[in-house]
Amino acid sequence: MKRYFADLHIHIGRTKSGRAVKITGSKNLTLTNILQTAKYQKGIDIVGVIDSHSPEVIEEIEELIQKGSLEPLQDGGLLFEGKTTLIMGSELEIYDLSCKGPIHLLCYLPSLEKMKAFSAWLATQLKNIHLSSQRIYTTGRELQEQVKALDGLFIPAHVFTPFKSLFGRGVEKKLTEVFYPDKIDAIELGLSSDTKMADHLKQLHRYPYITNSDAHSLPKIGREYQALFIENGSFSELTKALRGEAGRKIMVNYGLDPLLGKYYRTTCAKCVTPMTEEMDRCPHCGSKQKVKGVSERIAELTDTNDHPVRPPYVHQVPLDFLPGIGPKTLAKLLHSFGTEMEIIHNANESDLLKIIPEKTVSYIIKARNGELLLESGGGGRYGKIKHK
Repeated sequence: MKRYFADLHIHIGRTKSGRAVKITGSKNLTLTNILQTAKYQKGIDIVGVIDSHSPEVIEEIEELIQKGSLEPLQDGGLLFEGKTTLIMGSELEIYDLSCKGPIHLLCYLPSLEKMKAFSAWLATQLKNIHLSSQRIYTTGRELQEQVKALDGLFIPAHVFTPFKSLFGRGVEKKLTEVFYPDKIDAIELGLSSDTKMADHLKQLHRYPYITNSDAHSLPKIGREYQALFIENGSFSELTKALRGEAGRKIMVNYGLDPLLGKYYRTTCAKCVTPMTEEMDRCPHCGSKQKVKGVSERIAELTDTNDHPVRPPYVHQVPLDFLPGIGPKTLAKLLHSFGTEMEIIHNANESDLLKIIPEKTVSYIIKARNGELLLESGGGGRYGKIKHK
């Protein structure tokens, strides 16, 4: 067994024909571009494409199989050009009487045949089967049953973000209000929270955590990911890693420091000025509307200070967040080191200094060691790295 890097939440912006899937996604965020970028630039071994239910995406998968670029694996998933595994998934939105707001969910299927069956069922439950993150007109429990009938994985998405999540604007206290707890395979944390924060909710202690990019463009692939200790990149091995079976496991979660996330602190909804819970009006513009930060939301829901033993959560800073690393500098680094994973995890300081300025190298090393000073984000605006 060995280490595999996995990013399990990547959107498709457009199909091969140019049809929109994730309307807010980049136009060049196609299935083929995702697979090529993950393999050749990012160094990601397993990608979860969560718009695989869209009929034109299914058509492209079938075309790539016919060409020999994608190979169906016996234990689930599809291998791209002998290196990167495609895990087919679907992000869906529920809003039933059990919910206080819309909740996004991730559903993963092991084979193309089962994804096609899932897509056919979805077409009877939502308004537009071609689009991403559509509202499904059924309950969370019914969706779980459908996924499990097809041997799939069911994971609540970015559970603390202020919009369209389980605890952001979803349930007030317990996930059992909406789901069968035994049919949840993992919890996706989202960009503004980490393991330590999430474990303040005792009801989450039973579940493994995953950290994913929620990429809406090619450069954002791999901004959050996990390292899995598994035999190969198949769906079956992923499932075993989530369950901690037969020596398989999640080794490390790599995610943004929550301070860099877009919703860490409470801000004014109009001008993004930081606000406290006690403030009735924004001190800058006078608006009464605010976006509650993930840190404040978790504080409201906290019911324990106990923390179970979990894989390490490493606060990762994507290369494009670092001062001095623009497209040209990144191209130089990739030419020398191959992939972003190699630059982030393995490139030594002396080799980096041969290519880029010392100050830029210092940011890479400090990011790797968790030594950067950060300014928190909120209200839809990312946090920033403080310049000394």
